[in-house]
Amino acid sequence: MQLDAIAMSCFETLKSQHLKLTPQRRMIIDILHGRERHITAEEIINRVQARMPGVNKSTIYRTLDLLENAGCVYKSEISDQFVYYHAEDGHHYHLVCQRCGKTVDCDKDLFKTIQKKVYDQYQFNIDFNHMIMKGLCTQCQDRTNRPAIDSLDLTTHRNIDPDRLKG
Repeated sequence: MQLDAIAMSCFETLKSQHLKLTPQRRMIIDILHGRERHITAEEIINRVQARMPGVNKSTIYRTLDLLENAGCVYKSEISDQFVYYHAEDGHHYHLVCQRCGKTVDCDKDLFKTIQKKVYDQYQFNIDFNHMIMKGLCTQCQDRTNRPAIDSLDLTTHRNIDPDRLKG
């Protein structure tokens, strides 16, 4: 098994934190790094158990948690499933339709302006490593007659005190 530089950096991260590189951990890291996109926990479990039939699901979940805590992978929830991807893949963002589940990858520079404005105004550096924004895709908006965001009057949206509504 030939390992790429990203997988090796993950091994180095675990070693630097005095964590053992068990065969199961090595395999999970290899599986994570062999993917160009997110991978679900179930996909990882299936791949590990196909190669090492005796490995328990709980071992795989614990290893995924350990890799997340070590900073090697990010875990996100998309369409009621946990997905994992390597932390060194860089920032990436998704738009997920709450109705049909359609997922769209966004431009990696999407939040640079916001990040800069927040830093300039508050001296706070936001970590936008991985974001999932939920809403409705164009097709689902059309089906529900829900207007697109640019046609909404956002200036009229205010928090309303429920006590003021009582007669």
